[in-house]
Amino acid sequence: MKLNSILFPLLAVLMLILQIVDPSTVWKALSIAFGGAWLIAWFWARTLAKNLWLTREMRYEWAQVGDTLEEQFTLTNDSFLSAAWVEVRDHSTLPNYSASRATGAGGDETNTWHTRGVCTRRGVYTLGGATLQSGDPFGIYTVEIDQTESSTLVVMPPVIPLPALEIAPGGWTGDGRSYSNSFEQTINVLTVREHQEGEPLNMIHWPTTAHRGKLYSRMLDSSPVSDWWIVLDADAKVQAGHDWESTTELGVILAASLAARGLQSRRSVGLLSSGLNHEQTIWLKPQSTKQQRLQIMRSLAMLEPGKLPLAELLERAAPAFGQRSSLIVISPSLKNEWLSPLLQLGRKGISPTVLLMDPSTFGAPHRADLFANVLAEIGIPRFIFGCDLLQQSAANPALRSKREWRIMPTGKAVSTRPQSDMAWRKLG
Repeated sequence: MKLNSILFPLLAVLMLILQIVDPSTVWKALSIAFGGAWLIAWFWARTLAKNLWLTREMRYEWAQVGDTLEEQFTLTNDSFLSAAWVEVRDHSTLPNYSASRATGAGGDETNTWHTRGVCTRRGVYTLGGATLQSGDPFGIYTVEIDQTESSTLVVMPPVIPLPALEIAPGGWTGDGRSYSNSFEQTINVLTVREHQEGEPLNMIHWPTTAHRGKLYSRMLDSSPVSDWWIVLDADAKVQAGHDWESTTELGVILAASLAARGLQSRRSVGLLSSGLNHEQTIWLKPQSTKQQRLQIMRSLAMLEPGKLPLAELLERAAPAFGQRSSLIVISPSLKNEWLSPLLQLGRKGISPTVLLMDPSTFGAPHRADLFANVLAEIGIPRFIFGCDLLQQSAANPALRSKREWRIMPTGKAVSTRPQSDMAWRKLG
């Protein structure tokens, strides 16, 4: 509680002194008026301080760039006195989002409202706490109530549809060599066809059989499925552009989109990148679990450019790359230094594919074409990406549709969020 002005207490004391020195009905009435107002204001403010609080709930614990964040606030006043005005000051760190509000609540009442905002930047942010500010009707006292409850919100990078990319399979696949130790889980299912008499029953593709009402068998490709190692060059010295329109953000989006594609095709995907410090360095070994996707997305959400050059990163990580691995390097660097460790990895049966980000599309003076030609001459598959990829509606929050419901061909509206995520959760 904070006393806004000492005028009322001074006037009450002054009237009391005057009544003692020179008794008069006027001084008595004024001392009662000023003293009574002071006492009522003190009691009112103290009652609100003990009986006023805010409950804050959110639907989701994570979001992607462009998603709509929704929160529900419930202001509860358990006293019989009215909180005619209540200022809610939000302390969330999510960019371009504030839940601050001016409202009120009568005696023994609750006031509920919702706020919405668009997640515009990847990262890990804090939602909450909040400070409630109220007071008595006379404005003599101000009450401040700190609501410390907060939750962490992870805003993951967007996943966008990429053009057709042929990732070079690792382990010299396609060169006519066979692997006696190839396990069944390393075989690709290309398509299905009608089951022929004499074929083993373990080749039957049961989902297609159930759907079409007759037996269908799997057609397999003998090429082993290689693990994907995605290496993102986060060296601050080679990045171009600023804020959202930068090679840093483009690299994060490419890494997230490739990881999602690889995991969707049931590959084991790993991620390697150097961060701003040792704690932010990403080193996730290839796995194919759902938890791996969340780990990759969360790591990319927190990534900030670091100081480790790509060449040194590849040299340090070389012992961790196994044979039959596909190495996908995402970099804006046009320096030849990292080609030597890349070629050494290729001689070990690790097949590299380079996703080159063109710095010239981000305002830098050098183009990626010449360096791409060097990669072509030494036989490394390469693809060039520019700033225009960030202007896709799936990548740019300003262009993304704000609809949270998808209309099915039958006309039914289906939430784009899993139903399990729709429950409200209290912060804290």
